[in-house]
Amino acid sequence: MRLLYLTAGAADMYCGSCLRDNALAAALKARGHDVVLMPVYTPTRTDEANVSESRVFFGGISVYLQQHVPFLRRTPAVLDRLWDATPVLRLASRRQIKVDPSQLGRLTVSMLRGAEGNQAKEVDKLQQWLATEPRFDVVNLPFTLLIGLAKPLRQRLGVPIACTLQGEDLFLEQLGEPWKADALALIRRAVPDVDVFMAVSDYYRTFMSGYLGIESGRLRTVPLGITTEGHATRPVRTAPPYTVGYFGRIAPEKGLHLLADAYRRLRARMADVPMRLLAGGYLLEEHRGYFADITRKMGQWGLGHEFRYAGAPDRAGKIALLHEMDVFSMPATYDEPKGMSVLEAMANGVPVVQPRRGAFTEIVEKTGGGLLVPPDDPDALAETLQSLLADRARAEALGAAGAAGVRQHYGVARMAEAAEAVYRELARAC
Repeated sequence: MRLLYLTAGAADMYCGSCLRDNALAAALKARGHDVVLMPVYTPTRTDEANVSESRVFFGGISVYLQQHVPFLRRTPAVLDRLWDATPVLRLASRRQIKVDPSQLGRLTVSMLRGAEGNQAKEVDKLQQWLATEPRFDVVNLPFTLLIGLAKPLRQRLGVPIACTLQGEDLFLEQLGEPWKADALALIRRAVPDVDVFMAVSDYYRTFMSGYLGIESGRLRTVPLGITTEGHATRPVRTAPPYTVGYFGRIAPEKGLHLLADAYRRLRARMADVPMRLLAGGYLLEEHRGYFADITRKMGQWGLGHEFRYAGAPDRAGKIALLHEMDVFSMPATYDEPKGMSVLEAMANGVPVVQPRRGAFTEIVEKTGGGLLVPPDDPDALAETLQSLLADRARAEALGAAGAAGVRQHYGVARMAEAAEAVYRELARAC
């Protein structure tokens, strides 16, 4: 099959959705499909071989300028070449342009209007490129925030449209009003323009059915998958010092502050056992105050010397970081639909302790790679972390089960097989 897969770049940030889209495209290519992975907004950043195209549609600078400078919506597209150029977009990305959803309401609504929005010229650029390409069998949108493209793409190509569901509700819920209500209304109105929606977890499939009013028959689960090559278990540490680990975006909704609070309670329970709290992941400019507050509190608790932030390493650095951990937790404060870093921790034999919410529940129950605790409860989290640090045999058993479970249920081949089945179903129905 020939597939056009749009993927939304996240500036210079490692993004779970970008990593997932790139891994899926690479796996489908390996299965013999002709996949064009086309970035929108910015080039993508991945920690594996990047299989996306060099060209970027809906370049972030053009999208922004056309939103705020009306005459640029009508100028010839040739004038946009400077700021649409990949090097310029990469340079702008490194400056960490803020993507706070509360400030992006008007632009989000305009993008959802598709060919009727302020970025209609960008839709035309995509349409003109499509006219020069061999026919695609299926087009895949990366999330419903680009659902405004479904109708013009269907009209141009006459092929089925699929749309991945992988976490956009968090962004939508943070929009201010009236933009949130308008955005949701536009998405729900465009749902009929999409043939099938592909959720990254069973939890998210059920949730988004109700959230967006999508008929259950038009939803499929294509479970999240990771490339397990390079991930490997290491001998379980049976004596201190121990490391409690976190890996994920440094943001309030990912819950590092909850883990820090749980670590404080854990140290009170195990005062005589040497240990540390190790965190890694991307830190956006708008979250530096949040991170500084965590660092300040750790110092006030007398634990500052036990806390280390390792930044956002590449793939090899990430695996090395996970190998330093004796137990892992990312206690998100919202119903996470993916949980990629949880899978990566388990792939390296690290037992996890996660809140019983979102996709975490099905991941832990399906793999057997960890324990579940009540959400937003640092005392329960501390107690469970203590149980695994005290019982190393149990930690070893959970780690081994997680490593095997990820490879059985959440490998990239499993994800590609599920996606391929959906695409074949769509192509046959066309």
